[in-house]
Amino acid sequence: MKLSTDRILTTHVGSLPRPKPLIDLILGRERGEAVDAEAFEAASAKAVEEVVAKQVECGIDVVSDGEMSKPSYTMYIRHRVSGIAMDPRAAEKGRDIMVGRDQLAHPDFMARVVKFGEIPFPGCVGPLAYTDRKPLERDLSHLAAAVDKAEPAETFMTAPSPGILTRFVINLHYPDEAAYVEALANVMRTEYEAIVGAGFLLQIDAPDLGSARNNQYRHLTDDEFRKIAERNIEALNAATANIPEDRMRLHICWGNYEGPHTHDLPLAKIIDICFKARPLALSFEGANPRHEHEWEDLEAIEIPDDKVLIPGVIDSTTNFVEHPRLVAQRICRYADIVGRDRVIAGVDCGFGTFVGSAPPLVADSIVWTKLQALADGAQIASGKLWE
Repeated sequence: MKLSTDRILTTHVGSLPRPKPLIDLILGRERGEAVDAEAFEAASAKAVEEVVAKQVECGIDVVSDGEMSKPSYTMYIRHRVSGIAMDPRAAEKGRDIMVGRDQLAHPDFMARVVKFGEIPFPGCVGPLAYTDRKPLERDLSHLAAAVDKAEPAETFMTAPSPGILTRFVINLHYPDEAAYVEALANVMRTEYEAIVGAGFLLQIDAPDLGSARNNQYRHLTDDEFRKIAERNIEALNAATANIPEDRMRLHICWGNYEGPHTHDLPLAKIIDICFKARPLALSFEGANPRHEHEWEDLEAIEIPDDKVLIPGVIDSTTNFVEHPRLVAQRICRYADIVGRDRVIAGVDCGFGTFVGSAPPLVADSIVWTKLQALADGAQIASGKLWE
C-alpha cells in the first residue's frame, strides 16, 4: 500500500455514478429480464475505462472501478455464490432491518427518505459455495485494462465483509447467525484473495461495524452489539489470513444517507474493535456533521502504530461542494494525530451505493467536482505539512 510519504494521497470509498445505459442493463438483469451477456460486459468494460480515467483526471491517486458492474456493494454476490436466490421471505425480512432507529424516532423523515434502488433482497436458501468465478475474473480484467491506460498511483477493489452480508443476503438456511457468518467468510475468502492476487488493494466494506447497530441490531444494547462486532472481525480475520495486512483496507460507516443519524453508535464505542481487524488502513466517516467532531476522540486514544487512517474529508450525501481549504483543515487534524505519512484523504462513503436510487443522493456532475475539491484540498494540506 502506497503511503503519503511526500504528499497527502487521495482516494474514495469505491462506488461512483454509473452511465444510464449500464444502469438499465443492471436493473434489467436484477429483474430477471433477458440481458445480452456480451452487451453487458462491453458496457461494463467501457464504463470502467472511463471512470478510472476520470478519477485520475480529477487528481485521485488510489482509484477503483467504481463498482460499475454491480447492482450494489453486497447483493452482487448472488451471481457468484450458489445457495443464494430471490425469495419473498428474504424481501420481507430485508425491509424490516433497513429501518433505523433515527427513522423510527422521526416518522416524518422516514416518509420522505430516498428509496435505495429497486433491487429486492436475496436470501441464503442452501449451503454457500463460490461456484462462478467468471464475473469476478471479468471485473478484475476490466479494471486491469483501464489501469494500464490511465496509470493511477494505485488501485483498489471493494468486496463486502461477511458481517454486512448477513444484512443484505437474508439467512434462510443456516441454524444461527454465527454459523452463517462463518459460511460467508469461507466463500468470500475466494474473492478477497483473487483481488489481491490480481495486484489490487482489497477494500473490505464493513458497515456491520457501524450502521448495523442502528438498524439490523437496533433491539440490542451497545454491549451486545460489540459482541457481534467482535465475532464479525474474527470471521473477517480468518477469511483474510493469507493476505498481507498492507494489501488491505477496511471501510466502516453509519449508513450512506442524509438523515438525522441521532442514534448512530459513537466511533469511540467501536474503534477499539475496528483496530483488531487485520487490514492496515481504516476508512471512516469524518466529514458529515454527525461525526466530524470525532477526530477529538481519536486524538484522545492510543492508535496502534501500524494503522493508517483514511478519514472521510468529503461528505457523500450532500450536494454542497466542500471548499478545498476546509478539506485541508480536516486532513491536517488527522495528520496532527498520527503523522502525515499515516493519513490518506478519503470520502465518507460511496457515491453510487445502490443502482437505481431515486433520486441519486449527489448529482453526477457534483460528484466529480467534490473529488476535484478533495484533490485540491490535499494539495493545500501537503503544502502545509511539508513546508
